[in-house]
Amino acid sequence: MIGIIGGSGLEDSRIIKDFTEKEIETPYGKPSDKIVLGKIGNAEVAIISRHGKKHSINPTNVPYKANISALKQLGCSHILASTACGSLREKIKPGDFVFPNQFIDFTKKRGYTFFDSEKVMHIPMAEPFCPDLRKLLAKTARELRLKFHAAGTVITIEGPRFSTKAESKMFRILGADVINMSTVPEVILARELGICYASIAMATDYDCWRTEEETVTIETVLKAMQKNSANIKRLFFQAVPKIPSAKKCSCEKDAEKAKI
Repeated sequence: MIGIIGGSGLEDSRIIKDFTEKEIETPYGKPSDKIVLGKIGNAEVAIISRHGKKHSINPTNVPYKANISALKQLGCSHILASTACGSLREKIKPGDFVFPNQFIDFTKKRGYTFFDSEKVMHIPMAEPFCPDLRKLLAKTARELRLKFHAAGTVITIEGPRFSTKAESKMFRILGADVINMSTVPEVILARELGICYASIAMATDYDCWRTEEETVTIETVLKAMQKNSANIKRLFFQAVPKIPSAKKCSCEKDAEKAKI
């Protein structure tokens, strides 16, 4: 079972084979919305719309623990998470895909671990995103002739507001390549449960650091996502069936070793 977070139109019953919806209760409450179950090719998938199908949940209030826990309950071994992001680098143009290999956490109000009582898990986070999934995404994007960047650092801010110019310039100095509001704590929680996680970040704008560009607005983001939605779907539909059931990465092993 492959988990998909973000939606991006993939929950459309006309696209997914054997489409069904399921409500799940977890020890951490309900997920963001009903989970869409079905197939992409021969691969079983479970899809969660991170902000709800009506985009009614702001980034701080997304039930990250419930979402990841629900996917684990369904037997998901891998998660691909789509996310809109702002570009902090000239070379990453709106419409480009980025498959991050690092993150910087600039959030403030979220639950970052499943292990906050009774026991502690010191999960390794030097390489937070599954390297095998990232390689597969890059290979697939290359085959589809999509514009992509095989690595990059994503900085996650609290939101829902966008950055000030001073913040945007600071994030560039810190070494971030793209900026979003959702990768943390998703990637951390997935790693704690031994689930391979990779992010498909699509640049929609230049945030507000680039003076010759218009300042980012929600209209800018939605317009860019709509324009590139076909490519997001193509990438998912080609990559998901290729994910092997056998794992060669250390994602699952790291989770086992971290338990005290």
